[in-house]
Amino acid sequence: MRKSLMRLTLRQLQIFRAVCEHRSYSRAAEEMALTQPAVSLQIRQLEELLGQPLFEYIGKKLYLTDAAQALKQAGEDILDRLGSLDMQLSDLQGSLQGQLTLAVESSAQYFMPHLFAAFKRQHPEVGLQLTVVNRAQVIKRLNDNRDDLVIMALVPQDMALEFLPFLNNPIVAVAPPEHPLCRAAKLSLQDLQPYPLLVREPGSGTRKACEEYFQQKRAHFAQTLEVTSLDAMRECAIAGLGLAILPRHAVSQQLAQGALLELPVEELPLYRSWCAVHARGKHLSPVAQAFLAFIRDERAQISALARRFADAAHPSAG
Repeated sequence: MRKSLMRLTLRQLQIFRAVCEHRSYSRAAEEMALTQPAVSLQIRQLEELLGQPLFEYIGKKLYLTDAAQALKQAGEDILDRLGSLDMQLSDLQGSLQGQLTLAVESSAQYFMPHLFAAFKRQHPEVGLQLTVVNRAQVIKRLNDNRDDLVIMALVPQDMALEFLPFLNNPIVAVAPPEHPLCRAAKLSLQDLQPYPLLVREPGSGTRKACEEYFQQKRAHFAQTLEVTSLDAMRECAIAGLGLAILPRHAVSQQLAQGALLELPVEELPLYRSWCAVHARGKHLSPVAQAFLAFIRDERAQISALARRFADAAHPSAG
């Protein structure tokens, strides 16, 4: 091994990782609570130790060199192993400690905090870093090995992944109470076609699932309004800007309050399973292993949580 590599510090690796993630010295400095010159100095010292440049600017964009890609992988391995060591030492002391890093598709953001809270009751010293993104961003994070686990539906078949399905994600059609379709006792997808439909942005898992299902059912919506978040889509539906086809968990409160009504569409709900996903062969931390064991073994708790959401959406059924 080169003697110069033995002079690498963990702090340098952390700063380097921040620059890689943000592709920006200034944003990395903000994250690390440093000045931008301090970040630049640490990167220059790293380049001297490696004997190769780590970044290059093309136009106004920062790109990683081959040396940076190699250091990024090695740095992630080192920092992950140290995190695992910390958790293992805590486990030997009789308590599971550490942080679970989760990236979740936006359709799961309403349920996952409750699921993690149930897990945390068993392991009170575990922390959570939760990032909410759309499906395309989840896939990018999987490729970049950014998280312990990701929560998504429609797991890509062209990637080497391990996944554990753990809960159905029912997708339903909703409208405000004054909408004419709310007076119908039974509807088909074709009955919805004359009305404007709110849709998520390209890259959304909910949009992908719905488009594939509409194609299968030969339903075509000529009038669509694109909305880039579930919360905004829900508010647009309440405002009467269009029908929405959304995860039931995302609108449970609005259904319970009567701000939205679930339309009795014969072909709905559309069910997709939420899955806990990680790269095949990934070294999982003890916290990630414990969380996977929890969602695998505590089906009764998860079902009870799901029923709470269902009862909130349909209070008369409880």
